[in-house]
Amino acid sequence: MQTVVIALVIVAVVAGAIVLVMRARRTATTHRHAADIAATALAEQSRSSAGELEVRGLILASMEEGVLLFDRGGDRVFANEALARHLGDDAPGKVALLLPTALRDAVRRAGYAGTIVRADVETGAPTRWLRATAQPVGTDGSVLLVVRDVTEARRLDAVRRDFVANASHELKTPVASIRATAETLHDGAIDDPVAARRFTEQLERDADRLSRIVSDLLDLSRLEAGSDRDALVALDAVAAEVVERRRGDATTADVELTLATDGVPMIPGSTRDLGLLVGNLVDNAIHYTQPGGRVDVEVRAHPDAVSLRVSDSGVGIPQRDVPRIFERFYRVDQARSRATGGTGLGLAIVKHVCENHGGEVSVTSELGRGSTFEVTLPTANVGVDTP
Repeated sequence: MQTVVIALVIVAVVAGAIVLVMRARRTATTHRHAADIAATALAEQSRSSAGELEVRGLILASMEEGVLLFDRGGDRVFANEALARHLGDDAPGKVALLLPTALRDAVRRAGYAGTIVRADVETGAPTRWLRATAQPVGTDGSVLLVVRDVTEARRLDAVRRDFVANASHELKTPVASIRATAETLHDGAIDDPVAARRFTEQLERDADRLSRIVSDLLDLSRLEAGSDRDALVALDAVAAEVVERRRGDATTADVELTLATDGVPMIPGSTRDLGLLVGNLVDNAIHYTQPGGRVDVEVRAHPDAVSLRVSDSGVGIPQRDVPRIFERFYRVDQARSRATGGTGLGLAIVKHVCENHGGEVSVTSELGRGSTFEVTLPTANVGVDTP
């Protein structure tokens, strides 16, 4: 009996030990599983952080704006690649080395005052304009400086201001003349047949000039939105029509007007806008050619392109003025341009039409010996979807 009891005790002890071992194994397995899960989560988090850092780095590197971060002590913490393009050198290691000085002052004021500080600076040769924003970040006194190039924006703003001023002046001149003439007629000149005729002719000239200016301004405004290139246009046919319409003006000015073409391929574009281009070039050539001179218009085919050349034997253009002749309202000879009825917008229209059609325009001129304008436009099979 005692032996049986001892055997049962031994069995119970062994069974208990087995249970404990199994529990320990299960616990160890659970712990290992938990450890594996934790390790996996940590690795995933690490990969996610690395991915976020990589994405953040790519974004900062691809920005047009230069980004520069200084800590509270004025030491550089971070700078992206664009900053070197704006400042022309590697980013300085300290605020004290930051140039131009206006940027340095902006960073320091932002750090001291804890507010956003903005500054516009002029730098480099040729001159560039930079707009900088310095702002505190976090609570440790760090300052972030963001720099962007606003040179083109300032240039366009200056062009806009000049255009408004020039347009106002050009419109004001004929309006003032019309008003003065009308007042003269009202004050009694209308009772003098000779004077009345002279003043009414002046009214007609000023009204025509005002109408041309308004028409050219409307054309420019429309062309700035682009040209409809949904048709295939025969440039030689457009040139022939323009030359025929201007032949009377050429005869009146005692200028010989000729046209030469050699059968050119179609080009994708707007018949109306290309007519404006040819018409303005021919008008200019006639107006600036002395009696007895000549104007030659040529339309030629080239590999993948068609060219229009308008040459005259006129007064020519001084070399100093050549770079500016396509600007709105720019005139080489103010008095002659107005005397011939010019608005100062013809060549600006030519440039816009040419650019809208993917072409190029060039000019060669010699003072006193004439000028040659050449426009080259791509044909239908060059990078253009055609009907």
